[in-house]
Amino acid sequence: MQFALLPLAMVTSLRLTAAEIARAIAGRVEGDAAVIITGLAPIDQARPGDLTFVAQPRYFSYIDKTPAAAVLVEQNYSTTPANGVVLIRVANPYFAFLQIAKNFFQPPASWTGVHPTAIVGENVRLGENVVIGPHVIIEPECAIGDNASIGALCYIGRGAQLGHRVVLFPQVHVAYGVHLGNDVIVQAGSVIGSDGFGYVKHEGAYHKIPHIGAVVLEDGVEIGANCTIDRGTFGETRIRRGTKLDNLVHLAHNVEVGEHTVIAAQTGVSGSTKIGNRVTIAGQVGFVGHIEIGDDATFGAQAGVTKSIPAGITVSGYPAREHSLARKEEAARRRLPELLKRVRALEKALAQIAPEALEKIDDSEV
Repeated sequence: MQFALLPLAMVTSLRLTAAEIARAIAGRVEGDAAVIITGLAPIDQARPGDLTFVAQPRYFSYIDKTPAAAVLVEQNYSTTPANGVVLIRVANPYFAFLQIAKNFFQPPASWTGVHPTAIVGENVRLGENVVIGPHVIIEPECAIGDNASIGALCYIGRGAQLGHRVVLFPQVHVAYGVHLGNDVIVQAGSVIGSDGFGYVKHEGAYHKIPHIGAVVLEDGVEIGANCTIDRGTFGETRIRRGTKLDNLVHLAHNVEVGEHTVIAAQTGVSGSTKIGNRVTIAGQVGFVGHIEIGDDATFGAQAGVTKSIPAGITVSGYPAREHSLARKEEAARRRLPELLKRVRALEKALAQIAPEALEKIDDSEV
């Protein structure tokens, strides 16, 4: 492959008509179908020429004031805009907006082909249209699928396999033998396949457990910035298809995460824990090791998960327990100052009418 700089003209925005937008997302135009779309923006920041969207009723009032060229709305939106803005009716405005952004308004690549400063080892198999950025190191025996993009300063260890359309942002570390499926995205600074935190204590000293297992990220997995996913000790760490990780998430060795699960920032999962499908995990949740999380469970922010959680329930707090119970306990704790005042008042009244009863209470506490 030959490295080549892209011309500056390719960085300019696209120009699409409302009709072209509607055809791409199975929408219906109401108004001037020839109006030109040159950009995308949220409803409160839209400018002339932008396409925007409204997905919640609380934002309907913005439609009459927006200078945008067109607005994506639900099929059953019934109000005629006072400012004459073009409407594009779709089943799901937010999802349609994302599809337009993905298919038409992605920024162009900074280069094509293999950058001359990249180091590509022996017996590396590169698919069609692979982009490899400056100062990338690819160790021998790797395989990289079609249309993959490897950002600057990435490292790919010996024997790693990357599927089609994988995107690695700059400074991603993919260790030896890691397998990334198709359409995997890894944001900048993440480490996939580091050794886990595993030691055996013997005669007063800690001895490192060798980590010779693998990491497998199945199709459509997305990893945020500065995440660390440890390789298995002797088995594998696996994230199943469609799961998304936010920034600063840590998965320890031999963790398994099911399909279409979402994990928010600063969550940590200890070794050998198994998380089911379609689980929702908010920020700063901590999981102990060797537990199982059922499908469709939900975890509130900062939950401390100390035991297995069955499918389909919502938990929060520390230790994590059923969310409605955690809320009741929190509400009771907020009343403690008031209850303490009432108890002291009752003690004073009791001391005046039956001091011997108060003394018995104090003795029982001791």
